[in-house]
Amino acid sequence: TKLSQSIARHLLSRSATLVYGGDLRKDGFTSFLLDEAYVLSDRLKALDIKIENHLAWPIHLEGAKIKAWRAQHHKLMKTIEHEIPQDVANGIATDLFLEPSTPENLYIWSRCLSQMRQHIVGDCDFRICAGGKASGYKGKMPGVLEEIMIALESDKPLFLLGGFDGIVGDICKLILNNDVPQTLTEDWQVANNAGYSELIKIAAKNDTHCDYSRIVSTLRSLNTKALAEKTKLSEEEYKTLMVSPYIEECVHLILKSLKNYCESADA
Repeated sequence: TKLSQSIARHLLSRSATLVYGGDLRKDGFTSFLLDEAYVLSDRLKALDIKIENHLAWPIHLEGAKIKAWRAQHHKLMKTIEHEIPQDVANGIATDLFLEPSTPENLYIWSRCLSQMRQHIVGDCDFRICAGGKASGYKGKMPGVLEEIMIALESDKPLFLLGGFDGIVGDICKLILNNDVPQTLTEDWQVANNAGYSELIKIAAKNDTHCDYSRIVSTLRSLNTKALAEKTKLSEEEYKTLMVSPYIEECVHLILKSLKNYCESADA
């Protein structure tokens, strides 16, 4: 999207490293990031890592063409391949791709994605979240929702850009208006994701399930003042970030936050 592209362009030009869960499509978001990184590197006459691309098992078991494409860009993009979590590794051939075609396989995928997201959030100084699909994902909950919950548990500064709809928009409405969206209920998720009810039953038996009532309670308890303080923005600025549909305004507020962080670190 134009939003993510604009944010990436501004952050790369300010020597940030972008850390995210990988998109392996050669014409996808990763390709755009690489194009921006090459333009910047050419301008600065220096090649160094600008992008950290995390891949959960078994997603990194891709074909030879993608492997060659990744190798071609290794000077600018560091790819981190995550192993299968030990609690689901027993009896699994880890060198073979596992299709997410059964409830049991979907559960293994969910554990792999959760482990990867824990690492991603742990490696970041800030998380920027916008959009996010509420259905059609692989995992125990929508991916951006899981990253947000991990960031909150880790006490990380979190930018919630709710003006671009998606699951982040729903989360912002809950925080601002105490309006619980259907997308944050188990009933809606079961009704809109094939195989989801079987997945959450397996996850519940292993105590790794998604508790939507707890998630809603946690999000409802958040206040914008505390979220704003974490990002060194005023509460009014943070509320603007949560509702603004304007790319330039959101980018400006994110850059202002990072500038405030740098100035406080230098003080």
